Amino acid sequence: MVTCVSILGSTGSIGRQSLDIISRMPIQVAALTAGHSVELMAQQCRQFRPELAVMATQEAAQALREALSDLDIRISWGEEGLIEAATIESAQCVITAVVGMLGLKPTLAAIRAGKRIGLANKETLVCAGELVMEEAEKYGVQIVPVDSEHSAIFQCLMGVKDKSEVHRLILTCSGGPFFGMAREQLRHVTRSDALKHPNWKMGAKITIDCATLMNKGLEVIEAMRLYQLPIEQVDVVIHRQSIVHSMVELVDGAVMAQLGAPDMRLPIQLALTYPARQACPVDRLDLTKCGPLSFCEPDLEAFPCLALARDCAKTGGTACPVMNGANEAAVALFLEDKIGFYDIYDLVRGAVDTVPFVEKPTLEQILESDRLAREYVAEHYRT
Repeated sequence: MVTCVSILGSTGSIGRQSLDIISRMPIQVAALTAGHSVELMAQQCRQFRPELAVMATQEAAQALREALSDLDIRISWGEEGLIEAATIESAQCVITAVVGMLGLKPTLAAIRAGKRIGLANKETLVCAGELVMEEAEKYGVQIVPVDSEHSAIFQCLMGVKDKSEVHRLILTCSGGPFFGMAREQLRHVTRSDALKHPNWKMGAKITIDCATLMNKGLEVIEAMRLYQLPIEQVDVVIHRQSIVHSMVELVDGAVMAQLGAPDMRLPIQLALTYPARQACPVDRLDLTKCGPLSFCEPDLEAFPCLALARDCAKTGGTACPVMNGANEAAVALFLEDKIGFYDIYDLVRGAVDTVPFVEKPTLEQILESDRLAREYVAEHYRT
């Protein structure tokens, strides 16, 4: 078990749940980072007393500095502060819970500093998975997934000798708030409709991604990078109850699954205690009361973002960072009520088809592809 951590994105859903777990364990907090939530960050700092607290902007950092003027906590801001939090000497583990491409550089910095990565930022592997995994191998760094689906696969693979025994990974998907709806029914759904996830309480961006099934597409790419398997060995099934968190089918036909109540604190805790386990403050799964468990194929006509993500995974190169950057920009517009539900897909598809493709990109080319994708969305969205 690690004894000191940094949390990138401490005021978000994963960050708050991580601190809930840490508050029950003999773990110190070295650094916390947040966007603009000064009041909540101040509360977290008073409770956990990190060495370093980082905000997104200089203005937010100054507001935090004033709120914590009676405490000896160093305050920083921006990307430089994020990287400092990710590499702070006292932390053994970095939980990367920031949303989007913002997490890429700090994650790489943490790997190069020899930190265990509690990975909750899927975009890091979606956009630069090959580079990140190469660096992790080079520096002997353990990446333990925090996403419930990837943690489930991680746990199932504990009982597997090597990946030659794996036939396929099966990611489960709740289907989001629009499961069962046809394309015509979805044309006029609203932001409010899309934010009503049936099983999980998450941030707005990831909740919209769940509604479009882009989140599952991102997870497919993350899984193929994390477990170094081809896209053909990563499948998705709709499982409305979110009890089976994911499965691994072995070459002999056996299927291993990880089940549990839908609570992110279990995979978060495992990322901190691995390879050990200990009691966790989550509801126990009672199979006699959870009801029937159902599984079905995703509807790729109604939810084309999942198919697009798989296509980008097959293409490789800069296709994935372009898709991800365009999706982040399009979802932001949808959350501002500036575009419709299917405009998200149309804008992402347009960016993937338009932004110049690089087969074997450097980090700089990945970041430039992300920038160009966002620029495409900004120029082409319809109000």
